[in-house]
Amino acid sequence: MMLMADERFQFAVELYEKAHQLCRQGDAELALDLCRRSLELHATAEARTLLGWIYHNQGRTDDAIAECKKAVELDPDLGNPYNDIGAYLIEKGDYDAAIGWLEKATRSRRYRSYHFPWYNLGRAYAAQELFKRAAECFEQALEIEPDYKEAAEALQRLKRLVQ
Repeated sequence: MMLMADERFQFAVELYEKAHQLCRQGDAELALDLCRRSLELHATAEARTLLGWIYHNQGRTDDAIAECKKAVELDPDLGNPYNDIGAYLIEKGDYDAAIGWLEKATRSRRYRSYHFPWYNLGRAYAAQELFKRAAECFEQALEIEPDYKEAAEALQRLKRLVQ
């Protein structure tokens, strides 16, 4: 059966949403399959970012970064892939590169969770021992999301460190 373009897009979105749900439930293998099928039907930045996240959790950080870069090409307004690239680069110890991506995430037009890139910026600055800037970023994350436990804990650790 041949699907029309709108139907292909809608089915791709449904597969992506199911893949996202499966990731949250811990079924990465099935999520990976559904995410790839979604991308075959209609590539979206969200599905590329999710595929990157799955790859990252499999220890394939370079592949994860590559998928997130493809997501940025598809939709430069979506903040998630910028943040994810920044977080992956922090793990690799490339703080300068991470900061550039994270700053883009904080300025993105479309993002539900702006507190994440601010928290990650704080992590990058703390790793560079730029403690004042790190504290400002953690505080910004908490201003956006007051119940963000990781940012609150990071800010408290930082305050103890610089006393």
